[in-house]
Amino acid sequence: APAFQAGYEGSIPFARSRNKPGWRNGSRGRLKICCTRVRAGSSPASGTTFQGVKTCITQLLERCPSGLKYRLGKAAWAQVHRGFESPPLRQKASQRMNKIVEKKQLSGNVYEMKIEAPLIARSRKAGQFIILMVTEEFGERIPLTIADADPEKGTITLIFQTVGATTMKLSQKEVGESISAVLGPLGRPTEIRGENGEKPGHVVCVGGGIGVAPMHPIAQALKAAGNKVTIIMGARNESLFVMKDEMAAIAGENLILMTDDGSSGRKGLVTEPLKELCEAGAVDEVIAIGPPIMMKFCALATKPYGVKTIASLNTIMIDGTGMCGGCRVSVGGETKFVCVDGPEFDAHQVDWDLMLKRMGAFKPQEMAAKEHQCNLMKV
Repeated sequence: APAFQAGYEGSIPFARSRNKPGWRNGSRGRLKICCTRVRAGSSPASGTTFQGVKTCITQLLERCPSGLKYRLGKAAWAQVHRGFESPPLRQKASQRMNKIVEKKQLSGNVYEMKIEAPLIARSRKAGQFIILMVTEEFGERIPLTIADADPEKGTITLIFQTVGATTMKLSQKEVGESISAVLGPLGRPTEIRGENGEKPGHVVCVGGGIGVAPMHPIAQALKAAGNKVTIIMGARNESLFVMKDEMAAIAGENLILMTDDGSSGRKGLVTEPLKELCEAGAVDEVIAIGPPIMMKFCALATKPYGVKTIASLNTIMIDGTGMCGGCRVSVGGETKFVCVDGPEFDAHQVDWDLMLKRMGAFKPQEMAAKEHQCNLMKV
């Protein structure tokens, strides 16, 4: 068929026949009839062409047993006409789901969005993430950690930095518009010290750059479980800090700010106060989220002291359900999938050099995607 994307989908029950290979007598099946979008002559109501749909159905019916063709064909055309009389079901769903209700620009290329996702808001736990697709037409799927959620309002908060083509498209969305697809919550939740019978302790949370956002729900949960929480936040300069007030509300006087230029807090790297705290001998656990190189050096800083260190990895990810293998990493010599086995792992066991190499595998394509327009979209 000349179509490239389903716009409306219906189904028709039918009985299979033993006269055709693979069609068992007496069993019930469903034949899906799709009103599809094609390039030219689209219907104003559904974004499809009647001729294109007719071609699809004709080809489908040719594969059916001869005795069923008339009955199936009659039902199929009724289904098609209903599709042309009203907007596609998928379009209706996208109009009422994943709507952007609030948008803020936190810095030059960092944005905060609140979107309607009531099921995710009610079920998400600290450390989990979502995968979204900005547009259904050749859209890329990207993972974003849930920075916050409001179960009563049914919203989740996402904080992201515009570093690639998809995040740039996402940043151009405005309040009232919808995101085509949001899948989640995904990944294993953070194991919160103090829960499941474990004794609370002193946990140091290290967040670098945009990594502070996914650290926020984890720090909240740690504090609620009775832990002493120290938060170290790092950024290139003061203007690049995100969620500083929210983190200060959790850590209080135990909030340490580090900047490369000394414009806020101390000048230096996040590993400096981390080493000082480890040397004092009062740290039970460290959680690090940020650029991979930062997490690597946090692991190197804590290893001599034997402090348990957890890193939340942000690898290349496509489907988010463990099928594609794009997010695989080596942890303790074993292959793990970040999307289903993580995203959090023992930072001392992660093969950081291999992970950094894999993350740079598609840099040329990522750079080209920022300027590229698909030839199919030019037709």
